[in-house]
Amino acid sequence: MASAKEQQEGIFISLKELLGMEHLARQFSFAASRQKVSSILGGKHASKLRGRGLDFEEVRMYEKGDDIRTIDWKVTARTQVTHSRVYSEEKEKPALIVVDQSKSMFFGSQKRMKSVVAAELAALAAFRVLKEGDRVGGMVFSDEGIDILYPKRDRRNILRFLEKVAERNQALDHSEGLKFEESLQEITRKIRNTVSHDFLVIIISDFVRYSPDVIKFIAQIAQHNDVILAKVSDPMEREIPAVNFVAGDQDSQITVKGKDKSLRKKFEEGFDEKLLSFQSTMKKHRIPVLEIDTVRPVDEQLKELFKTKRR
Repeated sequence: MASAKEQQEGIFISLKELLGMEHLARQFSFAASRQKVSSILGGKHASKLRGRGLDFEEVRMYEKGDDIRTIDWKVTARTQVTHSRVYSEEKEKPALIVVDQSKSMFFGSQKRMKSVVAAELAALAAFRVLKEGDRVGGMVFSDEGIDILYPKRDRRNILRFLEKVAERNQALDHSEGLKFEESLQEITRKIRNTVSHDFLVIIISDFVRYSPDVIKFIAQIAQHNDVILAKVSDPMEREIPAVNFVAGDQDSQITVKGKDKSLRKKFEEGFDEKLLSFQSTMKKHRIPVLEIDTVRPVDEQLKELFKTKRR
């Protein structure tokens, strides 16, 4: 029999549900060499986020010693000069998936909590990386602790990672939410000790409580690795209901005059301004930001973001 939390769809998520998402990981790819030029992973990522094997690099004039099997006969016929196709060997790109299960993620106004969406996204990313043949590890952080599993090419490693995600997720209702900044300092230290060069680092969070120092740290990681940020948000964080209501937490309550059009407009403009500032800062460091909402299915959103070319 399912536990009470497992029955609260959209509020909490179970390990069984996370494992059940594996079949959805076929609908997108982090391999940017197969992405459209205009996709979210355009730019520098097109040269790094690739699969395994040999990747076509360029056509150049034939040089003595080239394997005749690499001769590009079409270009040779067109130019009347012998040309060779050059391939580069693609290297393994281990991945570290960092997922936020802190108190600010325990919010959702319609379908699911941000914490549930983040957990689903972490599962999809882990299964996708494993399917591409690379090592995958994960880090789960909350206000009350951090769990880390170092990258391995092993399904059991993913199982343990998702177990930790589910555990932290189902503890959110009684999390005190008091140690976030302390956790962030520990997170940056652990990431720095885990990630060296040529990693794929995926950070899943709402990014609402991140200090400039943490953003600076993310930019430093991106200097020698590929970093993707997945920003999870809920519609009510931008658009408050057009009714007066009371909002609060364990410490205080306030009356929100949602019927006031000017207040709703300022609320929307404030959200948009913060989002644009965050995206602009990341763009300077060539870090893509995926916008994920709590309403639409995560797999459908990823499929739209990672549209692949038809071969």
